[in-house]
Amino acid sequence: MGIDWLKQAVAQSEKLHPYIPGKPIAQMLRELGLSEQEVINQVASTVKLASNENPYGAPPKALKAIKQAACEVHRYPDGDCFELKQALAEKHDIDQENLLLGNGSNEVLELIIRTFAGAGDEVIYSQRGFIVYALATTAAGAKGVAVPEHDGFIHNLDAMLAAVNEHTKVVCIANPNNPTGALLSTQALQSFLHKLPPHIVVILDEAYVEYVEDMLEDSIHALNHAGLVVSRTFSKAYGLAGLRVGYAVADKDLLAVVNRFREPFNVNSMAQAAALAALDEHDWVMDKVAQCKAERVRLEQALSDLGCLAAPSFANFVLFQHQDSLSLVKKLEQEGVIVRPLAPYGMPDILRVSVGKVAENDAFLMALSKVLP
Repeated sequence: MGIDWLKQAVAQSEKLHPYIPGKPIAQMLRELGLSEQEVINQVASTVKLASNENPYGAPPKALKAIKQAACEVHRYPDGDCFELKQALAEKHDIDQENLLLGNGSNEVLELIIRTFAGAGDEVIYSQRGFIVYALATTAAGAKGVAVPEHDGFIHNLDAMLAAVNEHTKVVCIANPNNPTGALLSTQALQSFLHKLPPHIVVILDEAYVEYVEDMLEDSIHALNHAGLVVSRTFSKAYGLAGLRVGYAVADKDLLAVVNRFREPFNVNSMAQAAALAALDEHDWVMDKVAQCKAERVRLEQALSDLGCLAAPSFANFVLFQHQDSLSLVKKLEQEGVIVRPLAPYGMPDILRVSVGKVAENDAFLMALSKVLP
């Protein structure tokens, strides 16, 4: 008789489930029953709009830096990410001690929650916020408090504030929010922070900040709260999703505690080199952001014309609403287009569609016209 390993694991394991990412192209093609050779032949013609990636790829200097760094992969990376920290400190006009680097901002979020929340503690987040907040909270053995949003999927900051009690250790806010694309103003955030006890850690997840740079003040300097942690990533606008580089900006003493939980060498050498080079490509990155925003407007208008736009987005994706969304996902995949169902977020009638290149968006709209009843 086999061992029930779930019973042997820590108590919170029973409530955990693996994070489900956007479906890779090759996986979708295999699910359609294609042979390995057919998968290889059709990968290039399949459109993936499921993971909010930068469809234009990585900046040219970053690609060059990756090739150069590959020659040294037999060496361990710089465990402190000194050069990348130095460049980020200069970019944000802060000290290096105010930075924590991670294997994507995902790791940064998990490290902060694990550092400050455990059994008997509570972590507050929006009901339709990034699902990793709930997963990391459960893994830490803490209690998650999911607060419903306003209409339009906007964080209800008043309700989040009302949920704070003596057990609250961490509050998580994504701005713009993933997966809904909703945006909070700098003023609304500062008003919320002003009312919070200073010892509560507030994670402000700004994975999509480049898409709203022209609309908000820089939160790193504009917002004031002792426990504020601003997290950012190179996975979205900077096009380095495959290398996993993220970082947090916060009080140096707060981060010194988090650093005790960090794995050694958590950011690999090619990732460090690519991110460092990418910082020197800001104009290139913002040009691609501008193209994305223009295409987002086009997609939202098309969905609005069809009566299917769920809500406006301020990130690099749009929200598509349809009562038979899961069936629609399968039909779109048969047309060679992958989108993201949001049923795991409690939104069974909504699909999230990443903004791709013009041709990719055209392919999505063409496929949609074929499969909509």
